[in-house]
Amino acid sequence: MERVQESSAGQVENDEESSTSESEYQHALEVVFDEDNAKRRKSSLVSSENPQLAQQTAKKRESTSCFVHQLLENQRRSRRSQSTIIHNEDRLCDKTPDMHNQAVHSRLLTKRQLSEMAVNVRELSKKLGSIRLKLKVKTIFLLTKAHDSDLIGLTRDITEWLLSKERDTLYTIYVENTLEHNRVFDVQGLISKDPSHEGRLKYWNNELCKKQPHLFDFAITLGGDGTLLYASWLFQRIVPPVLSFALGSLGFLTKFDYADYQDTLTTAFKDGITVSLRLRFEATIMRTQTARDDRMHDLVEELIGVEAENNLTHKPDGSYTILNDIVVDRGPNPTMSSTELFMDEKFMTSVQADGVCVATPTGSTAYNLAAGGSLCHPENPVILVTAICAHTLSFRPVILPDTVVLRVGVPYDARTSSWASFDGRERVELHPGDYVTISASRYPFANVMPQGSSSEDWIGSISRTLNWNSRQKQKSFKEWDEQTMEGMSGRSKQ
Repeated sequence: MERVQESSAGQVENDEESSTSESEYQHALEVVFDEDNAKRRKSSLVSSENPQLAQQTAKKRESTSCFVHQLLENQRRSRRSQSTIIHNEDRLCDKTPDMHNQAVHSRLLTKRQLSEMAVNVRELSKKLGSIRLKLKVKTIFLLTKAHDSDLIGLTRDITEWLLSKERDTLYTIYVENTLEHNRVFDVQGLISKDPSHEGRLKYWNNELCKKQPHLFDFAITLGGDGTLLYASWLFQRIVPPVLSFALGSLGFLTKFDYADYQDTLTTAFKDGITVSLRLRFEATIMRTQTARDDRMHDLVEELIGVEAENNLTHKPDGSYTILNDIVVDRGPNPTMSSTELFMDEKFMTSVQADGVCVATPTGSTAYNLAAGGSLCHPENPVILVTAICAHTLSFRPVILPDTVVLRVGVPYDARTSSWASFDGRERVELHPGDYVTISASRYPFANVMPQGSSSEDWIGSISRTLNWNSRQKQKSFKEWDEQTMEGMSGRSKQ
C-alpha cells in the first residue's frame, strides 16, 4: 500500500506523483471535463442557473481544487493537447453553449464528454484505491439521526472527544442545529466542562451544506445506510470524504464499528484514509411546454425529432444528485403507469408496469434488488434499469453504460400521471408530456473505506446482510471400496 505523506512544508509528497500544495486536497471531490460541442436537444440545453453565479463557480474551480482535482486536472490537460484538433473539427458553433464559463449539468454533455468524465473517474478511483490520503482536517461535519435519543448520546460522546484539547488538532465541529437545544446532547454541559468548546462547537443546516460545502474538511455519520444517503442528499454537489459508523440495520455502506471510534479516527487523521468513489446520478425534471390537453403530440417525436428554432418543447424544473436510485412509479393511482424510455437520442421501449427503477451500482442492493434487478459491484460504471412489476413476460432488467443519458417520460396519451422520487425523497408528480433525464454526475461520493480489498468487503456485505447464496452444502458420495464390499458380503451371509 503506497502512502501519501505530509511534509514539514505543508505539502504532500508521493514517490510517483509531483508535490501538491496543501490547499489542493483540503476540499471534497468534483470531476471536471473538457470543453466540447454539445449535441443535445435544445430542450435539454436550457439552463435554469444564474449565468453570473455559474461564471463565478467556474472561476473558483481551480482555487477550490483538492488533491483529487489536481489528478483530474493533469489528466484533462494531457487529453486536451491530444484532442484539440478533433474538438475544433466537430464543433457546431451556432448550437454550442459556452461550457467554459458555465457550471454545466452532466445532461448537457456530449457523448465524448461523458466518456471522458467516466474515464477520469475510473482512473482516479484506481489511484485512490492504492494510496492513502493524508488530509489536514480542521473542520468536521457530524450527522446522526436527530430523533434517536441513543444515537444523540453517542454523538455527544464523539463530539466531546473531538473537542478535547488532548487531540493533536483543535477541531471545529459542526452538528445539526436541532441539537443546540436538545436535552440529551446537552450543549451547556459540554461548554461547562471546557469553555473553549463554545467557539469550536457550531451548527449546520441544509442551507449551509448547499451553499458552503467546502467549509467541511471531513464528514462523520452515525447511523445506517439511510443516514449516509441523507449525507449524500445534503451535499448535492461537492461532498467531503465521509466516514460512517455502523449503527443501523444492514450496513452496506457503513463500514466502521462505533466501539472503536477513537482508534478509527486517530488512525484516519494521523495515517491517512482510503477513499472509494461512488458513482452518483444527476436527475433533472423536464416539464412540457405543450398544452396538457393536447394529446395529438408524441413524446417520442419531441425527444428524438428536430425542434424548430426558438421553439423549446421542454424546460427544466429542478435537478437532484442521488446515490441510490431514481424511481418513476404510479404513485397513488390505482392503475399501472405508462412510461417511455430513451437512451441518448434513441427510443428504447415503452413500459407498462407499476414503475421503473433506475439505480446506481451502490443502489443495486436497494429497491433494484427488491424489483428483481441484478446485484452490481459498486466499482462498475453502469446504470441499472429495472421494471417494477411489469405487465409482460418478456421485460428483463438491463444494464447500460454510464456514458449515456437516459430519459424516462410519461407519454401524452397516458391515462394518469406518474410520480418520481430521488433516493426516496422529494416526491414529484410527472404529468403527461414530462420526463426525467438521468446521467452520471460529475460529483462522485467519496466514501472512506477500511484497509483491504473492496471486492472482498462487498461480497462479505451481501453475504452477511442478505445471506446471498446461502444454502446447506450438498453431501458428498461415499465411495465403494473392497473393505466395504467384504463387509456387505459378510452381513448378507449371516
